Amino acid sequence: MRLLLVVAATIPVSAAHAHYHMLLPDRHSVKTDDKVAVTYQFGHPFEHELFDTEKPASAIAFDPDGKSTDLLPAMEKVAVPGREGKKVAAYRFTFQPARRGDHTLFVESPPIWMEDEKQYVRDVCRVTIHVETQNGWDRTPVDLKLFTVIPYTRPYGLRAGTVFQAGARQIGAGLVSYLPAELERYNATPPKELPPDEHITFSFKTDPAGVATCILPEPGWWAITVTRRPGQFEKPMTKERDGKQYPVIDRATIWVPVDDKVPLKPVE
Repeated sequence: MRLLLVVAATIPVSAAHAHYHMLLPDRHSVKTDDKVAVTYQFGHPFEHELFDTEKPASAIAFDPDGKSTDLLPAMEKVAVPGREGKKVAAYRFTFQPARRGDHTLFVESPPIWMEDEKQYVRDVCRVTIHVETQNGWDRTPVDLKLFTVIPYTRPYGLRAGTVFQAGARQIGAGLVSYLPAELERYNATPPKELPPDEHITFSFKTDPAGVATCILPEPGWWAITVTRRPGQFEKPMTKERDGKQYPVIDRATIWVPVDDKVPLKPVE
């Protein structure tokens, strides 16, 4: 693995491996009217250790002009291999872009209980499906009242070693600063050997403008995740569990593919 460069202050990683929601299309660059199978699952991406996925709270696709489509009715519950070969729940849907340009998919989870941290997390995942022409890959509608990350680097057509940047933003509330961020690669099958934890999840922080900067060192799918806790003058969101109130923390993840080989075709 190449050396990972993170342009920000580092922070320690918990010994417990992080859980993330994965939003993974079977292809990220297609032609108009191609059908793309998108899988939404939960677990440890690097270890490919999956757990039951709760049904999303919302799922929306935006076309290059910002027109939205509700994806939730198309979500189908499926069984995928989980820990020790047991089947776990995931969700899958088919997306068929009707026009050229970049289509952005957002999927929001309900609050998910994290036993180790004694808190809930509410995840918003985004991924871009590129359709023939580069148009709209940074689109984030202002009426989408979610904590998200906006790509400042085009989130497709990338090579290993590319510097990637994304800005954390609470839509409608401006940019936020110095937030914890993590970078982790997805493995399609469980690795036979695992590196130390610090080589599985790379931790860093956003800069004063809320920008997360990192290098994507290898081909494959990468998740850049930023965590936001309530500010000093905000009322924290909580959820009850066993008669006690626990905090609900917002996380935003962008899934980014890095190409293995640049596809070539003869010059016409």
